[in-house]
Amino acid sequence: MARSPITTHVLDTTRGRPAKDVPVTLATVSVADGSSWSVSGLTDADGRIADLLPASHDLQPGVYVITFECEEYFRRTASQYGVSGFYPKVAIHFEVKADQVKEHYHVPLLLNPYGYSTYRGS
Repeated sequence: MARSPITTHVLDTTRGRPAKDVPVTLATVSVADGSSWSVSGLTDADGRIADLLPASHDLQPGVYVITFECEEYFRRTASQYGVSGFYPKVAIHFEVKADQVKEHYHVPLLLNPYGYSTYRGS
């Protein structure tokens, strides 16, 4: 089954649960063909966005940025957990190399109110 070439997943490591309803934007920064675009989505109940791009999208070599709008998520969860967030937004820049344009890129975010980490997932 074909899938979006770039996917994401947000986990709230304070709660040990997926982060639902986090707005996410994926955009080009500098790509080989000079195109410029952005797409947006909202994490589902499992904290995932599996369809940021159509499965047929051909990635170009270059730099991309995926931005997570965390402020509203922290505002919603603060009333439940008594902790507000320090990072209203998290932007992750990553590079797609020319010899890796056919690969899948999963860019997860492990999030808590005072820290975050990311890695290239599978």
